[in-house]
Amino acid sequence: MKQVVRNANPVAVLEDLCRRYQLPVTVQRRVIYRFLSERNDHPTAEHVYEGVRDRIPGVSRTTVYRVLNTLVGIGAVKKVCSPGVAVRFDAETRRHHHLVCTACDRLIDYEDEALNNLPLPDVRSKGFRVDDYSIQFRGICAECRRKSGQPAGKKRGSRIKRKRGRRGQGRAR
Repeated sequence: MKQVVRNANPVAVLEDLCRRYQLPVTVQRRVIYRFLSERNDHPTAEHVYEGVRDRIPGVSRTTVYRVLNTLVGIGAVKKVCSPGVAVRFDAETRRHHHLVCTACDRLIDYEDEALNNLPLPDVRSKGFRVDDYSIQFRGICAECRRKSGQPAGKKRGSRIKRKRGRRGQGRAR
């Protein structure tokens, strides 16, 4: 598994994007963007607020949410959405994928050139235009497997037993 390489100078990235969109580079934007770019655990907005409130005296949750939305809008940060889980934020905006632990909701960056170059489906008949994609693989992370005593390399419950049905057709049990 290849690690996703983060930008070495996040402030320069933010300054460039703010200039491009004619936005001021505020203290709040700098601190929140730096906070996100130093992490790879894809924090929620609440985690971002908890992580920056000591660095930005008097910052409100509303300000953090607004800054996050602005950073998403200018392409500095991506929203990572998973059903049933709070929206997370990722400062790595290059195409990469995620491993999602269904036990602890942990997101792990995963990069694979073959996945990056999949042919896109023709969805024009649905009136839809695909701009980008990211694949999420669901399973159990190594830490949760270790806690449950499950070996790291084994799949659990992945086999479907078949029972013979009429006319030789297989039928799932």
